[in-house]
Amino acid sequence: MIASPIRVAALYQFTRFDDPQALQGPLLAACDGAGIKGTLLLAREGINGTIAGSAQGLEAVLGHIRALSSCADLDVKFSAAPDMPFHRMKVRVKREIVTMGEPDIDPTLSVGTYVDPHEWNALIADPDTLVIDTRNDYEVAVGTFRGAVDPQTPTFRDFPAWFREHREQLLEGKKKVAMFCTGGIRCEKSTAFLRAEGIDEVYHLKGGILKYLEQVPESESLWQGECFVFDERVTVRHGLAQGTFQLCRACRRPLDAEALAHPDYTDGVSCPACIDERTPEQRAGYAERQRQEALARARGELHVGAVRKPPE
Repeated sequence: MIASPIRVAALYQFTRFDDPQALQGPLLAACDGAGIKGTLLLAREGINGTIAGSAQGLEAVLGHIRALSSCADLDVKFSAAPDMPFHRMKVRVKREIVTMGEPDIDPTLSVGTYVDPHEWNALIADPDTLVIDTRNDYEVAVGTFRGAVDPQTPTFRDFPAWFREHREQLLEGKKKVAMFCTGGIRCEKSTAFLRAEGIDEVYHLKGGILKYLEQVPESESLWQGECFVFDERVTVRHGLAQGTFQLCRACRRPLDAEALAHPDYTDGVSCPACIDERTPEQRAGYAERQRQEALARARGELHVGAVRKPPE
């Protein structure tokens, strides 16, 4: 792990919050008071997010969260960053802490079997196991496990329809289903969803890809590529070292060296993936933001500006 004064905590907890709005203000105050930045999502189904700061500041905020209803066993994965990977602190109240669009799915009632990172290789190498990457298409393109099925879904909301449409061919000759995601939260819902669809032998990687890359030596790893993370590090590699990808400031997708050299790439304005998704007026706005950021840097200031929504 990188030696750095900046620690990063990816966390989630499925629990019941009767009034998440009442938790929003005190949680934001706790984060601001501890010098923490990042994003936390609150919903009736629990809490999810990634935050960063000093070790002392993180412990203060995590202590605040663990004191909330049924959050004593909060799932937290730590890593490090050479610089602060967030510009601001946001605490938002949402309908879901990870959007699947299946209101009857409750991971507190039924989920798949957790598999420790050191036991994961044996499970996914078993020919009787169907391995599914539950992440979005732009994440899978950066890296995935050897032999995993890529649903090619733009958002997690598309996962249920994809599975229902392809269920028969996916499960042909398979006795078990193993699924994985970045930190584990999407698999809580996807395994609960598959169980609700009548599939009993469902497994998911405990702690997600992040825990696997932290604990499993690269020499023994079945992971190929890098892992996309939703902050300014963009990707991480084995040992949770910062990866090699950069971020398109227009669409928030990860870019490799080939994309950065493409004629459709303009720093802060467009990339090959989003050049046809944005209007000339939008690109002009991005160019102006880029100009303002350059002026702010010249003055030694941080220009945050308008926030562009990342892909779900």
